[in-house]
Amino acid sequence: MAREFGRSQRVASEMQKELAIILQREIHDPRVGFVTVNEVVLTKDLAVAKIYVTVLNVDDAGKKANIEALMEMAPFIRHELAKRMRLRHISELHFYYDNSFDTGMRVDELLKQAGGRTGAEATDMDNGADKPQQED
Repeated sequence: MAREFGRSQRVASEMQKELAIILQREIHDPRVGFVTVNEVVLTKDLAVAKIYVTVLNVDDAGKKANIEALMEMAPFIRHELAKRMRLRHISELHFYYDNSFDTGMRVDELLKQAGGRTGAEATDMDNGADKPQQED
């Protein structure tokens, strides 16, 4: 019987956890803002890791600057990752901005405009808050 998750997926999951800790505790560069590691995708041979991150409260130029700073710090991050993970070879790190959060926020905004009601109002109406209360 085949395993549900392959080795590369298990290593990617552990790498995501360790990268989040490294970015939170070890990186003290002012160029890097509040970075969240969304996903790590490894090649089958674990040679290359594509790391998808989001950066909150920055514009497009700030997002690009954060990714560039992370790419510059990739050797240091890789070294820290090697200390924490028990692998013979540590993957080459490539950082990419994950715009799925931005896309989701944009879709939510468009839905609010199309429906003419806010997200909280839509939730209340879906939960039956718009129905009059029955008296006993």
